[in-house]
This record gives sequence, C-alpha cells and structure tokens, in this order.
Amino acid sequence: MATIEPKGTVHPASDFDPVKDCEALRKAMKGFGTDEGPIIDIITQRSNAQRQQIYKTFKSHFGRDLMADLKSEISGNLARLILGLMMTPADYDAKQLNKAMAGAGTDEKVLIEILTTRTNKEIHAINAAYKAAYHKSLEDHIKSDTSGHFRKILVSLSQGNREDGDADAERAKEDAREMCDASDADAGSKETRFLSVLCTRSYPHLKRVFQEYIKMTNHDIEQIIKEEMSGDVKDALLALVRSIKNKPGFFADRLYKSMKGAGTDDRGLTRIMISRSEIDLLNIRYEFKEMHGKSLHHYIEAETSGDYRNALLSICGGDD
Repeated sequence: MATIEPKGTVHPASDFDPVKDCEALRKAMKGFGTDEGPIIDIITQRSNAQRQQIYKTFKSHFGRDLMADLKSEISGNLARLILGLMMTPADYDAKQLNKAMAGAGTDEKVLIEILTTRTNKEIHAINAAYKAAYHKSLEDHIKSDTSGHFRKILVSLSQGNREDGDADAERAKEDAREMCDASDADAGSKETRFLSVLCTRSYPHLKRVFQEYIKMTNHDIEQIIKEEMSGDVKDALLALVRSIKNKPGFFADRLYKSMKGAGTDDRGLTRIMISRSEIDLLNIRYEFKEMHGKSLHHYIEAETSGDYRNALLSICGGDD
C-alpha cells in the first residue's frame, strides 16, 4: 500500500528576517488601534521555529513580551488562533490537554483527539511541556480525571511507547485472532484485549491487523467497536482505528463536524488548524474535498468572519 507523504500548508518563509518582522509587528500594535493585517500575515506565514525566533528577537529589541502585547491588542477567536500559533507544538498540546481536564467536567473529545493522533516523539515532548507548565505529570492528571477502561487507554497512549516498524504478517494474524476472540469475552476483558493491540502496535502493523480481521470475520473492526463498546471507550477506540487507517481523513471529518450545523466549534476548528498546519493540512484539505464535495476553504469562508476568517484562510493556504 503506497504511503502518501504528509504535507503541511505552512512552511518556513524563505526570506525570513526576524528583525524586520518584529518591527512590523510593533508598528501594527503601537499607538491607538491595532492593524490586524500585518499580524495575521506574519504569524500565519512563518513556521513555528521562525515564530519562536520572532518571540526572542521582539524581547531583545523592544524589551517587551510579544505574547503579552498580542494578548492586549487582539481578542476572541483571532487571539486564540494567533496566540496558539505562537506556542511551540508541545506547549500548545499540553495547554489543550490541561484545559480539557481543568475545572469541573472533562472534555473527553480533546483528550481523545490529541492522544490518539500524536507520534511517540510528539507525546514525549508533550509530557515534558506538561510537567514544566503544570508541575504535575500528564499521566497523573489523566488518572485523577478519568476512570475505568477509558483511563487505561489514555494512560497507555500518554506513554508514547507505541512500537515502530513494519507489519509482521504472522503476528498480525495472531492479533486479529486475539481481537476476534475478544468478542466472546466479557466486556472488561474484551476492552483490555482491544487496548493491548490498538495502543501498542505500530501503524503499518495495525493496518495489516485490520485487513486480517475483515478476512476472519467479514466485518470491519469499526463495526464491532460500535456494536460492542460504549461511551468514551467506544469513542477513543474508534478515533484510534480511524486515525490509524487514515489520519488526514480523521482530521477532515473533525473539521467538518466543527463547522456543520448551527454554530461553529471554534475551539475545535482552531486546534486542528494550528496543530496540523505544518504536518498534513494539505492532505487534510484533499480528504475534506473528497469526503464533502466542497473545499475546506469554502467551509471556513462560509462559517467564520472578519480577521479570524482571514487568518484561518491564510493557514488553509488556498482553495481546492
């Protein structure tokens, strides 16, 4: 099976000059009123590494904190987007995970979306960023905020210990058989067996396992999860399976759901646009058009407005 190379929509600016960018940003925020245009152009059209350089240069040139200045000059959805882009990917994910567990109630969707889709390397960076920002480990926070098999899935994923490497044909058959047999087990044991395979094997291997499962049962693994699991466990396992089968497709579906129907889930929309912009947003755009007949650009244009829309469209990087 050919692997499609992941491609982002945001790339390092070729003629990057951090001093020039800082001067333009300072000018846009100085005095009465704010000129959002240059802020959007600069922040959305630089790579994350370049933004970190801009942050440092701004402080050394003006003795001011760029994040604090931005916070005082812009607000609402635009601020959430621009400030999110200014954070490192690990700090940003750590903040989203913390927010999902802070206060009363837990936003399980956010925990699932981030922990089921990040690579081992990304998870390790998130763990370090989490500890530094909140003086508590991500695992401890998950344990205190969730329960049962859902907790076990999240704790397992938060280790960033998924196997690397290609599919092993024989082992894939064994894993598929293990999951087939799980269907006859009691609920707890069934979930444990699914977890032990889905949370630890490599992506190429699991794709092979899913194929073997269909051969053995004439059913897609998703169908079994939908029929035999429930609640957060079902949602987490489905997210895992879907992101393993087709990660850009998984995010395209999430983006669509964030904008369809009455009202827009701006937090969800912003989170995905920020976190995938340099990784696979171009692939996500392609999947979005394939799945929904209209482009991601079209939906953003229709569902958002003002400077926030301009910034999202700049990250989106074109119509399809």
